Amino acid sequence: MVRLFGPFVGLFFAVALLWSFGNGAYVAITEPAAPTAEHEFHKHPKDVHFASDGAFGRFDKEQLQRGFLVYKEVCSACHSLKHVAFRDLQQLGYSEAEVKAIAKQWGTKQPTFDPKTGDRGERDNLPADHFPMVYYAGQGSPPDLSLITKARHGGGAYVDSLLTGYQDQPAELLKKFPDAKTPEGLHYNPYFANLNLAMPAPLTGDGQVTYSDGTPATVDQMSKDVSAFLIWTAEPKLDKRKQTGWAVLGFLLAATVLAYLSKKQVWSNVGGH
Repeated sequence: MVRLFGPFVGLFFAVALLWSFGNGAYVAITEPAAPTAEHEFHKHPKDVHFASDGAFGRFDKEQLQRGFLVYKEVCSACHSLKHVAFRDLQQLGYSEAEVKAIAKQWGTKQPTFDPKTGDRGERDNLPADHFPMVYYAGQGSPPDLSLITKARHGGGAYVDSLLTGYQDQPAELLKKFPDAKTPEGLHYNPYFANLNLAMPAPLTGDGQVTYSDGTPATVDQMSKDVSAFLIWTAEPKLDKRKQTGWAVLGFLLAATVLAYLSKKQVWSNVGGH
């Protein structure tokens, strides 16, 4: 009995699925969704070039050090790097002694807990420690930036566009969508998904940090430098991965040529018999 009615049950569900799909497509065509401010005024990331872009790109260590300085002086008060250890900074060109000093002088300490007494405390950071979490009592933790360039469409270009994209709401937006006025306490940024975000512009003007290499610390320069640094935090082994990739491709190419020549040699006399 089950075998008799089984095909009809399957046919019923197939027809129901096709009808639902067709009805949804018809409604989407005949009754398109009303336009929204987010859909019309949201911008895609700007076209920004970084030294690490492309198959031959490599990190610019001087830029990464400048970006780390921007993160340290501007961003670290609100955003953590929980997937990055202090000793990883040696990859940027810092010496072991410099890394120890950076870890020890970092504003946020490492939490400690004594299971025997139940006491909690703090200690200085060590090079082996990861950057400590930033936490606001009653508000939780702002987004961690370790993998932000992997988690957002556009990667480093998105971060750079967001940091430099703060502006007043366009008059055209308010005219077309009067109810879309930026709420009190939020800030308009067309590169953010819903146009308004709680974080105020972190880069407020030129000279906010002082670069040791003499590079002018303009808002645009600081934004690109910290974006490049966050590309590195998301994939610190990018340079090595590219080097390995080219070596593997060279090996595969050589192996392919050898395999083809071997095939020609082995089968060279087959056609004559």
